[in-house]
Amino acid sequence: MNIKLILNPVDGSQHSIHSTNYAIELTKLLNAKIILMHCHERFPIVLSEPYFQQAVNEIGKASEELVEPFIKILEKAEVEYDVRILEGAPGNKIPEVARIEKIDLIVMGSRGVTDFTGLLLGSVAHQVLHKSGCPVFITK
Repeated sequence: MNIKLILNPVDGSQHSIHSTNYAIELTKLLNAKIILMHCHERFPIVLSEPYFQQAVNEIGKASEELVEPFIKILEKAEVEYDVRILEGAPGNKIPEVARIEKIDLIVMGSRGVTDFTGLLLGSVAHQVLHKSGCPVFITK
């Protein structure tokens, strides 16, 4: 098994923090690199200027603020990483990025910010498990 590139999708939840910590440990054990990924909501297509650009700026700023604590965790751990912030549904984008970037392993939380009680596995994690062409490591 040769794992050199780990995708770590995050949404700001406590589950994401746990998954990032696991990704760091695996990265250190395997001498790998992490790609930290966040998917934000779609940009509104019905707004005209200047409101459209204002909405794009606000979504971009919120995404950067969301990933900032994760970047600090990665920098403190002194692991190699890159960041990807993308628009779209994470259940589709995560497997797509994994394919394009030739990811060896996806490490993600079992549930996201919604954290519906009683669900065994979150809908995004479930979609990623079924759509990804590489192994998926689900953390609690």
